[in-house]
Amino acid sequence: MIREPIAAGQFYPGSADGLQKMLESMVDDRAAKINAIGLVSPHAGYIYSGVVAGAVISKVKFKDTFVLIGPNHTGRGKNFSIMTEGSWITPMGEVEIDSELAKQILASSSYLTEDAAAHQYEHSLEVQVPFLQYFKADVRIVPIILGQARGDVYKKIGRELADAIKQSKHQVTILASSDMTHYEPQESARKKDNKAIEAILNLDADELLKRVADFDISMCGYAPVVALITAAKELGAKKAELVKYQTSGDASGDYSSVVGYAGIILR
Repeated sequence: MIREPIAAGQFYPGSADGLQKMLESMVDDRAAKINAIGLVSPHAGYIYSGVVAGAVISKVKFKDTFVLIGPNHTGRGKNFSIMTEGSWITPMGEVEIDSELAKQILASSSYLTEDAAAHQYEHSLEVQVPFLQYFKADVRIVPIILGQARGDVYKKIGRELADAIKQSKHQVTILASSDMTHYEPQESARKKDNKAIEAILNLDADELLKRVADFDISMCGYAPVVALITAAKELGAKKAELVKYQTSGDASGDYSSVVGYAGIILR
């Protein structure tokens, strides 16, 4: 299946030239590279979150394949969806799915289902792809979308993902796509986001789940991040670092109702 872009011209420029220029303004080609096991990157319109996404991806030493895990904003498709064949199109060209790895992940999973419908109109993974293409034109991806479930389900998905990666011979980075607090005043958003970020930096998936519930943190991609933390620890992650945090207010100047964005590396 060829997955056509749905966010081009909305979340990011619709032309290759325009997209390239915007990416150049948001990445750091001179950043020291880290051998990352995984990362957290935001998925809003580039004018709001692109600087954070660019900062974190600029620091990642690229491998063969990125496993992209995002939340389901549309409600379409299966609850836990993976695409194992085909390619994704952006204005910068075509990115192939790493079918061998994707099929290994599917075979190892108790929950994931082969499904394209959940991905068709979902932006959370698409907006990551041009950043990957900027640094590695022949990058390959494995797209996964997670719907609603208990925390132990997300953790098992993470463990089984790690098992599949260990069994494969592929060099893999896991990217969890998430924005942080949505539509609260700047001070409130930062306070809540700091609590979630602290749990992520401690590589504590259970604490992240607890804080999201206890403090009513409207972090749309907490499920992908829980799966990421679990998988990364299985793959040897010992620490995490916050590369950049800001809110939509830092871009728009309107701090009355903001969305938070965090770029975090796990290694």
